[in-house]
Amino acid sequence: MSQQQRNWFARHKTLTATGALVALVVIGATGCEGGADTSSSNGSPKQEQPAKKGGDKGDAAPEKKKAATIGGDGDFEVGTDVKPGLYRTSGNKDAMCYWERAKDSSGETDSILANDNVTGTSYVLIKPTDKLFKSSGCAEWEAVDEKATGTPKTTLKGDGGMFKVGVDIAPGTYKSTGNEDDGCYWERSKDASHSTDAILANNNVSGTAIVKVSKSDAYFKTSGCGDWVKTG
Repeated sequence: MSQQQRNWFARHKTLTATGALVALVVIGATGCEGGADTSSSNGSPKQEQPAKKGGDKGDAAPEKKKAATIGGDGDFEVGTDVKPGLYRTSGNKDAMCYWERAKDSSGETDSILANDNVTGTSYVLIKPTDKLFKSSGCAEWEAVDEKATGTPKTTLKGDGGMFKVGVDIAPGTYKSTGNEDDGCYWERSKDASHSTDAILANNNVSGTAIVKVSKSDAYFKTSGCGDWVKTG
């Protein structure tokens, strides 16, 4: 007990009987108030609010799954660095994008399964049997769902690259004019493997080119041509 507390008791230890009784009554009344019900002033008991669940994401929109990508530069081992499937690159200029599918990593000409220089857009089907995919100077490659739909166009840039039929381009007859020195190349293909067997028809054109793109075609490729317009 501190010196200050002892001095206080020394000054107040003498109480009359009446004073003591009054003190007891006051203390009793205070004790009753302390033990009183903690109900609100209107007599209604307080109700405990349910706790909010932390981190509840039930109302959050599901995250959109990001498509797999391949860098625009490098050698990629199929099955390890890149999964087989359909890929697309776009926005390439001046044929500076080069890609290659290879059956091994020897770097020899005989190892090349397919290759191309790209202006605009290109699609490539990487097969499970491929060993290597090479890309140089290309914009990033993005995996594409082969069953994806789109809004097909009826006019095409003559140097736009490769268009998926029914997604990027509507089937029909197209015309390109003003081509010079056989500098316009077009191709209809049945898939994006770029193998010789995939080509349905192709040509180098001077002057006017007219091509019928069939519904059964998979892709239409154009390079160095005047713009194409659907005429039928």
